[in-house]
Amino acid sequence: MLGEFCRERNKIYADICKTKAGSERFEERMVQTLAGAAKNKEVQCETIIMEDKGMMVTSWDLDNSLDASEIEPTSRAEGFGATTGGSSKSPTTKEQEQTVSVSSDRESAVPVRSQEEEKCHSEAILTSENLKQDLVIMERILMENIFQPKLAAYRQIPVLIEPDITSDRGDTATASEEDEEEEHDKEKKDEGKEGKGLIDPSMTINKTPEEDAAPRLEQLWSYTCDLTSGHSVSSMAWNKVNPDLLAIGYREFDSKDQKKGLACCWSLKNPMWPERIFQCDHGVTAVDFSLASPNLLAVGTSSGSVAVYDVRSRNDAAFLDSSASLNKHTGAVWQLRWVEQERGATEGDKKERLMCISADGRVTEWLIQQRLDCIDLMKLRRTEREKKKLPGEKERKSEAPISQQAAGMCFDFHPEDTDIYLAGTDEGHIYQCSCSGKEQILGTYRGHKGPVYRVAWNPSSTDMFLSCSADWSTILWHRDSQTPLLTFSSVTAFVHDIMWSPKSAFIFAAVKESRVEIWDLSVSIFNPVISHTANPEANLTSILFAKNTNCLLLGDSLGGVGVWELFNLDAPGSNKVGTLHDIVCPVGAV
Repeated sequence: MLGEFCRERNKIYADICKTKAGSERFEERMVQTLAGAAKNKEVQCETIIMEDKGMMVTSWDLDNSLDASEIEPTSRAEGFGATTGGSSKSPTTKEQEQTVSVSSDRESAVPVRSQEEEKCHSEAILTSENLKQDLVIMERILMENIFQPKLAAYRQIPVLIEPDITSDRGDTATASEEDEEEEHDKEKKDEGKEGKGLIDPSMTINKTPEEDAAPRLEQLWSYTCDLTSGHSVSSMAWNKVNPDLLAIGYREFDSKDQKKGLACCWSLKNPMWPERIFQCDHGVTAVDFSLASPNLLAVGTSSGSVAVYDVRSRNDAAFLDSSASLNKHTGAVWQLRWVEQERGATEGDKKERLMCISADGRVTEWLIQQRLDCIDLMKLRRTEREKKKLPGEKERKSEAPISQQAAGMCFDFHPEDTDIYLAGTDEGHIYQCSCSGKEQILGTYRGHKGPVYRVAWNPSSTDMFLSCSADWSTILWHRDSQTPLLTFSSVTAFVHDIMWSPKSAFIFAAVKESRVEIWDLSVSIFNPVISHTANPEANLTSILFAKNTNCLLLGDSLGGVGVWELFNLDAPGSNKVGTLHDIVCPVGAV
């Protein structure tokens, strides 16, 4: 019905619209609509205060509130039961006081219990291994953001400079530039606090082309922290599987001030703090990683003890140690090395051995079993010095030495035949020995007049090796000649450590107290190509080349290890390696 009514009304309206035009019954007129007059009134009221409030509800809060709601009714029911149960008689005033006090004690115990549970739960979270691992990852990310340009330079990755984006609003651009300058100045101050002698790579922009093309060193960062300050860096070793992991041994610099030693594992992902810290009762004198088991770190100390640590474990206790060994060293372990040797009947059957040389004159092999025990490979004997008899001088009886053993200072195994090794002593002599025969000396090299601190085979020309001593000299030897080929002595200072470059048969580095020298025998055999004072306030104690980059690590007597980048040291090609013998050996000398 409603539909028909609407249709009729629409039809009537359509007819009216048709008859409207020209009809006298319709007339157009103006009509004004009157609106009521508006009036503004002022009203006085208090100031409306606006506040923003927020709260956070976690799943632990919900869980604790549910536990409290379950415990509270139970305790209240127990309180009421104690009040009403037992007798229908009305309780006395004394009984009412007792029941009220008991119920109030139970009710007050509920929030205390929940607080204790919440505290225990929070402590469990803070001490969980997952949280520690997350914090370590977060710290590494922050360190990589801070050291990103330097880590890129270490890995020889070009640093991308973001282009300057000009904005139409000059004020905004100026403000952003000022903020960047303030951040840059702050970074410079922080870098100055991190390590002394730190060189900003941007300073090389003002150098002349000749200076920029010359070989040079620039420091990237320094491995140092509060724990290592006051110690002396005694030894460094790269992990043989993970090239980002570095082990550093620390001992006391002054023998009068005996301190506990440290063995720290540093990672390139966090140059500010070590990943692992192993406390030792005595100064650490030698460290080395295993190749077969890269998680094992061998540590030698000044007391003669040897320990093996598992770097995967967060426990700082030694995995194995020589405290229970009846044949342990009685002098400082100056160097140790994991060496792969063929000991089986079939070719290629290699087994890794832990070798040590000590101040008690013994070269030992340590057996990794349920406990550490060793066997002697060599006992270094002292040699009698031949004294020239002056005319008219009576023959004197030679005085018996205090010890028949010569203190072993260093050793190095041949890069190709690990059965052959060199051993340096405090007498200044170098012995070529063999592991196959006990106390079998193949040759003696006499050239130093002081203790031999380091010997190193050339990794490319394996018939030559270097030695450094306290007599201020570094000597280049040939395996088949007992006469020194070359003697390098540029300054009057102890030569604490030497190392061949892994990329060139001609380049080696030496540390002489506060100076580091880089020699390139293809350029000059008389002067080093680089002679640099790393830190005037500290003496350099150890040196180590990086494996895959053009970088050099320098340890000092203040507990710092500086990472330096080498520039413009061209490694010769393989066709030049064969000419090393021609450069350093005269015709017919060997």
